[in-house]
Amino acid sequence: MDKNRVVEILDSPDMIDVTYKGEKVFIEQVDENYEKARVFPLGEPEKHYDVEVKSLQEHS
Repeated sequence: MDKNRVVEILDSPDMIDVTYKGEKVFIEQVDENYEKARVFPLGEPEKHYDVEVKSLQEHS
């Protein structure tokens, strides 16, 4: 996924399905300079971590 789409998803009022390595995640924030996103697995907000934006996949 590209960083512009991650920003759109982050700003969207709708819940958009996104996965990282097959696991559904919630995007908390994005660092556009480094193209990294802070995410956490759905239902586990204490397990947040940073990933490369290009490693995220959107599912409709």
